[in-house]
Amino acid sequence: MNTLTKVISSGITACGIMLAAAPVASLPASADGQLAPFRCFTQDDNVHVVFGPLSFFLPPTQQGPTSFKENSGPTVVTYPLYHGTSRGRPVEYVITDASDLSAAKVLGVNFVPKLAQAVGTPAVQNSSSEIGTGHGIDFPASVDFKPQHVIVPHPGTGFPPDAAQPGAIGESGYSPLVQVTFRGAKVVLNAPQIANATGQADKVISIENAHQAVNYKETDGCYDNESVHYASFDASDPGAAAIEDVTYAPALGFAPSLGCADAAVVAANCSRESLIAFINGQTDTLQRQGLNAALLDGHSPLNILKEIPEPNAQFDYSPLWDIHLVQWNGSVPVANRLRQTDFATAQALVGTQAQSLTPSGGSSNTFQATGFIVNCPVVSLDVNSNP
Repeated sequence: MNTLTKVISSGITACGIMLAAAPVASLPASADGQLAPFRCFTQDDNVHVVFGPLSFFLPPTQQGPTSFKENSGPTVVTYPLYHGTSRGRPVEYVITDASDLSAAKVLGVNFVPKLAQAVGTPAVQNSSSEIGTGHGIDFPASVDFKPQHVIVPHPGTGFPPDAAQPGAIGESGYSPLVQVTFRGAKVVLNAPQIANATGQADKVISIENAHQAVNYKETDGCYDNESVHYASFDASDPGAAAIEDVTYAPALGFAPSLGCADAAVVAANCSRESLIAFINGQTDTLQRQGLNAALLDGHSPLNILKEIPEPNAQFDYSPLWDIHLVQWNGSVPVANRLRQTDFATAQALVGTQAQSLTPSGGSSNTFQATGFIVNCPVVSLDVNSNP
């Protein structure tokens, strides 16, 4: 029985949701100039920065250069388009992260040393390709983009959905993580496949072959009382992949290891980072947040990230999010379920006002991971100039 069935009978999700839904109700404007209905905070008085290879070493306002860019929203990220193969078949992919700093600099992507901790597990495809040769990556496995994506929100409550089916399914052994050679050394890349002869990923807005670029939908989240923007590509659970509208990649679930980023001292072999997703927050108010809200209005659930690539993170960041589904206790009135924008503050609610959903499908007053992960590399952050 998969995690989807164990946790809640019909559906779960993770990083964010971008899907068609009922018309959005008119929501109030921010009274304090900070909270915004569909992102954690407004962009007023903020400095918008894009992450890059040196984000672990530079102040938040001194980022880049990167190979990817955003529109002014920011709602769309544009990645360079790469061409490779899988068992002799052409595939197209993007690169968002690298476990080696030199490779990250050359590619203009996020430096994420944690990705190397997944080597030797099914979460990493092994390729004999050498990047930088101009031939692209030869992947052992690819993706079937033909399936019809199905997501039917439950009337009134949204979550869990009445029906959920992924629109893209990885072949046996598929993972967006691939180990290749760079200048004679092994490096792990986060290289999600986004198109092949079977079709393309649902969140692809357009592929610009003339410019060798792909425009991809972004999702808003929360980090340290600021707004963070990221892209969602894969999930290790079919229900999460369906609601997320991304590729179902069960091999990702082997990335070490469940709950590893929750300890006071992170395990040496930890390849994940923690994320909190509420499932039953407010829906049609300025305080909206949660999977229920996202399924009803089609906007982001405004999930909360524990770390991003910045100097104080001590290399803790990873795009492999270890999802912690959290539900407000029924004794907490809906009006009191205020939007959470800081990980530690939200975590502290578990055991008092909220509970964690467990891999077995139950709930616990002890904070714990739910049992699946998603691949959502960060793109940018709105840094509060007046925190």
